[in-house]
Amino acid sequence: MSSESQQIATIRSLTLTQMEELRANPKPTYSIDGQRVSWSEYFQSLQQTVDWCDRKLASYDPFEIQSQGTT
Repeated sequence: MSSESQQIATIRSLTLTQMEELRANPKPTYSIDGQRVSWSEYFQSLQQTVDWCDRKLASYDPFEIQSQGTT
C-alpha cells in the first residue's frame, strides 16, 4: 500500500469509528446562538467521506484491461 492509500485507509477507519460512536450514542439536533447543529447531517457527511475513501482505495487496486488486436 502506498503512503497515500494508507492515509486514506486511516481516514476511513477513523470516520467509521466516529459513525459507530454516533450510532451508539445518538444526539438530538439543536440550535445554539443561532447556529444549528444537525447530527443526522453530520452523520451523512461522515458517510460521504467513507464513500469517497472507498472510491479512492478502489482506484489503487490492480486492474486488468482486456484488448484485442487485429491485423
